[in-house]
Amino acid sequence: MPTPREGSPNGRGRASPLLARNVEAIAQLEAADRARQTAAARLSDAIARTVGTGWFAGLHVVWFAGWLIWNTGLVPGWRPIDPFPFSFLTLVVSLEAIFLSVFVLVSQNNLTRQSERRAHLDLQVNLLAEQESTKTVALLERIAQALDIPLPSDSGERELATPTDIRVVVSTLDSVLPGDSCGADPQTQEGSTDDDPGHDPRTDLDRPVPDRPDGTVRGA
Repeated sequence: MPTPREGSPNGRGRASPLLARNVEAIAQLEAADRARQTAAARLSDAIARTVGTGWFAGLHVVWFAGWLIWNTGLVPGWRPIDPFPFSFLTLVVSLEAIFLSVFVLVSQNNLTRQSERRAHLDLQVNLLAEQESTKTVALLERIAQALDIPLPSDSGERELATPTDIRVVVSTLDSVLPGDSCGADPQTQEGSTDDDPGHDPRTDLDRPVPDRPDGTVRGA
């Protein structure tokens, strides 16, 4: 039976230096992003975190129940201050809902901005990884040629050494995927097959997808 490693909490292994460096870099970026936030943004985030908790909902249940019991005359000796239809309670709750909605929307905008920033970061990392992979395949092909190692006859494998044009990828997605998936109206796309009443959308999956600027098919 394996025993916990020494010096590791909860029996877990110590993180590798590379992993620790990556985590530290992300933590620094997150801390810098929080430091750039305005006081209003930090307040909105704090309020949004508070109103989304169970104790906040429970507090309102207790508040509303107590208010109704007090102002319906169920407690002897307590004179109602907001009798039915509880106009003052309605006013307070309406104002609360307005302000909470504003704070939650501000916090949601902050989260959207952070998500877009992370998506751009992820895209850049993926592009760099694709470029590195392409260069690696091209280098391996040159090494194989220098060592007189026969290269595969499959042209699709050789195409892996060709850089991928992201503009062609985006254009292909816009032309093949449904309009709602890419935010475009298929009726406005030139040559859309949706205008053909006899067109079967299932046959789109069998169409070759061009991945070169000249429109030829990879591996053809």
